[in-house]
Amino acid sequence: MSTDICERAEAFKALHLREKAFVLPNPWDTGSTKMLTALGFEALATTSAGFAFSTGKGTSIGEIGREEALDHAAGIIAATPLPVSADLENGYGHSPEEVAETVRLAAEIGLAGCTIEDATGDPDSPIYERAHAIERIAAAAEVVRGLDRPFMLTARAENYLFNRPDFDDTLMRLQCYEMVGADVLYAPALPDLEAIKTVCQEVSKPVNVVAGIGLPGVTIAELEAAGVKRISVGSAFARVAYGAMISAAREILDTGSFAPFQSAASFSSIEALIKSVDLEQ
Repeated sequence: MSTDICERAEAFKALHLREKAFVLPNPWDTGSTKMLTALGFEALATTSAGFAFSTGKGTSIGEIGREEALDHAAGIIAATPLPVSADLENGYGHSPEEVAETVRLAAEIGLAGCTIEDATGDPDSPIYERAHAIERIAAAAEVVRGLDRPFMLTARAENYLFNRPDFDDTLMRLQCYEMVGADVLYAPALPDLEAIKTVCQEVSKPVNVVAGIGLPGVTIAELEAAGVKRISVGSAFARVAYGAMISAAREILDTGSFAPFQSAASFSSIEALIKSVDLEQ
């Protein structure tokens, strides 16, 4: 493994261990990667939904395959000197062995970490039975323990995204994922700051919270005070960008006005951000 990749991995681990929380934005292509890098963020992560939108696909598990997701992640890595983590959905397989292989391949391409969900992709049974979900994270953690550098394995408990608002089960899953070796714990769409604070108090590993799903108006300071170490944005930046385009297009069609273009970023401002990224660092 190159010195550069090892240094990125060490830097990513250090971000999780410091006292101050950090924001982990999620670019969806090379341009957004370079712009977010230039704006001053300290690390990046892929977004499976944002990438799916950019390819004209839906967000259901399985619409993006493992090879496609890893190729996309490799492109993000190549476009920035920052550490990169990857949203790898449910690990692109149901068995612990398939998840382990996904994590092995993720480390091989130079990622500094990845996220594995306990969602099945089956609408009739959307969440893996707890014991099986734990086995999947344990298999991933075993791969990580065999690496010669840090690799931040994030385990996600998906109950609240699939209409299963069972806080006790969610917390127990996170605690079990921690016990079998997950480095970061993550339960998207927890209902309020009190639930987030409880999770942070009941586990000892860093907790990730996603901004843009629930908790409107929440601030970095409030999440940091609750004990959160990492704040990702998921597909929110991609949805903001696409939302602006859709709104402008509708106004053009409905009114004939091109007024929305007045708020567009200038050519020079976009080019300045992209060209300022030094990939020789």
